[in-house]
Amino acid sequence: MSSVRLLRSCLASSVAVRMCSTKTSYEEAVRKLNLLQSNKATIEQIRKDIKTGQVSIAQTPNKEKCTNIEDMEYFLSRTGVSMAKLDELSVIHIAGTKGKGSTSAMCESILRHHGFRTGFYSSPHLVAVRERIRLDGRVITEEQFARYFHQVYDMLDGTKAFEGDMPKYFAFLTVMAYNVFLKEKVDVAIVEVGIGGIVDYTNVLRKVPVVGITALGLDHTSILGTTLPEIAAAKAGVMKPGCEAYTVTQPPEAMDVLRRYADRVKCPLTVVPDYKTYTFPNTEPAHLPVNVEAYQTNASLAIQLAHAWMRITKPVHRKNGLIKHVVNGQNGLTKPVLDTVVKCVTKETMTGLTSCKWPGRYQVVESDYAKFYLDGAHTKESMEICAQWFQNINRLHDKILIFSATGDRNAEMLLQPLKHVGFKSVYFVIPTAYKNIGQNNDNYSLVEQEELIARCEKHAEIWQHFEKTCTDVIVASCVADALVSLKKNKNVDRSSVLITGSLHLVGAALSILDPNLSS
Repeated sequence: MSSVRLLRSCLASSVAVRMCSTKTSYEEAVRKLNLLQSNKATIEQIRKDIKTGQVSIAQTPNKEKCTNIEDMEYFLSRTGVSMAKLDELSVIHIAGTKGKGSTSAMCESILRHHGFRTGFYSSPHLVAVRERIRLDGRVITEEQFARYFHQVYDMLDGTKAFEGDMPKYFAFLTVMAYNVFLKEKVDVAIVEVGIGGIVDYTNVLRKVPVVGITALGLDHTSILGTTLPEIAAAKAGVMKPGCEAYTVTQPPEAMDVLRRYADRVKCPLTVVPDYKTYTFPNTEPAHLPVNVEAYQTNASLAIQLAHAWMRITKPVHRKNGLIKHVVNGQNGLTKPVLDTVVKCVTKETMTGLTSCKWPGRYQVVESDYAKFYLDGAHTKESMEICAQWFQNINRLHDKILIFSATGDRNAEMLLQPLKHVGFKSVYFVIPTAYKNIGQNNDNYSLVEQEELIARCEKHAEIWQHFEKTCTDVIVASCVADALVSLKKNKNVDRSSVLITGSLHLVGAALSILDPNLSS
């Protein structure tokens, strides 16, 4: 063998070994992360803790800390991140019931197109857990995820005071995300709240220049409360003294709670303008990827959040990518900052809006046997919009529904808007791509298979109760089984298939239909 061929062979072997090592390290990281998932008993305890903490904080803001927030300070400190260090991270914090993900994604895209180095933390993921952490609009690589995961995990594991003294799944990822953003020296981090706001793990942040609250509705009622005022009180907790807050038009009972909380903590709260009122560079509104009014509302909120951050922080001097001397907006105002509301959209902002892609929301994926419409709607209001979107673009083809809802959501309420669509077949499925996925799978769950099947059967009974037609109703043990059945029974014309009810379901479907999220 010539020396050149030998060198090439050695290089190829080295690359192969390195790729194999990265894959193994990533899978091991996912396995360890999945072991941090909360079991049923832990979740019940968390619900009790959240409700208790929420009441005490709502009554005395800024005087008491919730256990969740204290836990986060403790876990962060064990990874070398003090609260003073965390204060260096400039964050746009976004809470709400509907549209958090798309609003956050558009906000990130706008700032990135203005030349800033961005971090983005979102949840849940669709296909791979590393989707939750993005740098400059890109999902971190398996190598990056594994490296940062093991760094954070080893520091936490090595400082345990007792067995089990580790953050649970979401708390761990939040600690990891803040470590990533600080070490990567992002100019701004867009952070999406997990659940609620006031006691959410992300809310350990003390200095936040700008916060956003998207449309509110009934969701996570077993944790946050069963009324809009209760849910609004939880979401309002992201507002802090002196920061600027922006929200969309809310139901009066929710808006009243938001305004009272904003006044109490001296945080100016502004309702963003209608998307159609903006002035765009070419006089025509930016062509958004989705022509849905709710998406336009989210775009308006994203515009205001991004421009408020640029105005407040005045990021004119940057060193090594990290903004210095960030102004935290502590102006003592409690009234809306109407004189600073953006009305004219810059070219960079327009590009940021039009180029933003957010999978799993109003997404279309084509195959040879069906055209799939995917939307992670999981509230009554978002499902009504989803049903209208699907009907408006599907008037002739056979319509098929693939549905799943998580255990704490009202499936009957979610199915109501879908009953008049005219589905030929309805599949109620467990929201996993395949049966029997292992602990090293990104979408592994601790929930027992029997419980998931029972949930599907209950949803099927609900559908059959108020849908007295000849609709075929099928219960499937995974998304792959439903897709195999669809393909086997395909007609000459492709069917139109709506996949909705849960982001976990949409993610499972995309892991089969579009695993690289390229659509």
